[in-house]
Amino acid sequence: MTDSTLDPTKVALNYHSGEVEAHAHGHGEHPDHRIFGVIVFLIAEAMIFLGLFVAYLTFRAVAPTWPPEGTPERELLLPGINTIILIASSFVIHKAEPAIKNNDVKGMQKWFAITAAMGAVFLVGQLVEYFNLEFGLRTNLYASTFYVLTGFHGLHVCFGLILILAVLWRSLKSNHYSNTSHFGVEAAEIYWHFVDVVWIVLFLLLYIL
Repeated sequence: MTDSTLDPTKVALNYHSGEVEAHAHGHGEHPDHRIFGVIVFLIAEAMIFLGLFVAYLTFRAVAPTWPPEGTPERELLLPGINTIILIASSFVIHKAEPAIKNNDVKGMQKWFAITAAMGAVFLVGQLVEYFNLEFGLRTNLYASTFYVLTGFHGLHVCFGLILILAVLWRSLKSNHYSNTSHFGVEAAEIYWHFVDVVWIVLFLLLYIL
């Protein structure tokens, strides 16, 4: 008698069947950890900003007067408008997630495009402010930290804008994003929220307190 379990053909078929089944159920058993990776990356970025904030607060604490005497008054109107635009953009980009989860790619594209436009306006506003400031990078310690903090944040806004535009570009490909595949949309949104929160802290430190 021949034991069917030792038949090479049946063994191969059973192995292949098990492999297909494992592949079919693998995604459900192993969650996507890419968002976790994005969060870890942003925590690392937050540590860099935290170091800059601590340095700024230390300079302020040990200085006899802050800003140093002779520093021109800061303009609040333009930075205030910029702040409102950036905060509002977080609410705008948040609308893209429910849209893509409903397979509304056009809706996601609309909200991302509006967010990109708002981010570009913020950057233009920051450049306009730089051109109109009455102090330069080397005027005093306050001026130096002001440019470093706002410039480093502006660099992150640029990167976020590129990320949003990249998602828009990839969304032009049919079925690239859907209710079951939207990591790029989520990652861009999380990054943009991070940029907004950092700016709120910067605005309070540099313009209000």
